[in-house]
Amino acid sequence: MCGTCGCGEGQMTIDGKHHHSHPREIALERDIMAKNDGYARANRQRFRDAGILALNLVSSPGAGKTALLVKTLDMLGDTPCAVIEGDQQTTNDADRIRATGAPAVQINTGKGCHLDAHLVGHAVEDLNPRPDSFLFIENVGNLVCPAGFDLGEAHKVVVLSVTEGEDKPLKYPDMFAAADLALINKADLLPHLDTDLDLIVANARRVNPQLDIITVSAKTGFGMQDWLGWIKATHADQQSATAAE
Repeated sequence: MCGTCGCGEGQMTIDGKHHHSHPREIALERDIMAKNDGYARANRQRFRDAGILALNLVSSPGAGKTALLVKTLDMLGDTPCAVIEGDQQTTNDADRIRATGAPAVQINTGKGCHLDAHLVGHAVEDLNPRPDSFLFIENVGNLVCPAGFDLGEAHKVVVLSVTEGEDKPLKYPDMFAAADLALINKADLLPHLDTDLDLIVANARRVNPQLDIITVSAKTGFGMQDWLGWIKATHADQQSATAAE
């Protein structure tokens, strides 16, 4: 039993210090997740009904998600796309996206560390993306909280910069386990680093053996055609699955 409050629930030791969680906290977390999952199901149904491929892009701050999205939108050309940008503050990223000609909505989460399905649903109402289009959701830069929140997306895409080190997938396994694709970005910097690209791939597959992995450079365009090919093939698979239902 906990000597601090008499609680016997969830006791554990971290660095020799006693920690515990309370049932009320667990119940509250379950309630929050249940509400989020309900909104996510509604978002997912809306996307599927309209033939929209929704991708949730997640990463650490500075991994290059926005630069990657700008390059992606430029290369997609006239393909209908829309973007939801998540940041704690500023509209800087949405402004960069709109400069490509793609519509974008900025969500500022304040102290929040992730987007949730309810916020995304409201943003989709404002964007009103075209049927059979691509919707990119750029989540808040964070490899922890966004892993547990379903937004109604078809797939999570985790972006990892080669500057972040080989052990990032092992440090943040929940995110890599939840993702269907990993984009290893900033490949143009590899000649200037001691980074072991093969070890990054091996560690990512150690966490998630089914993870698709593409090495890219938003700056030079390296690997971008493979990324665009994955998007288009995934959209085609979604369309076929919906038609078969």
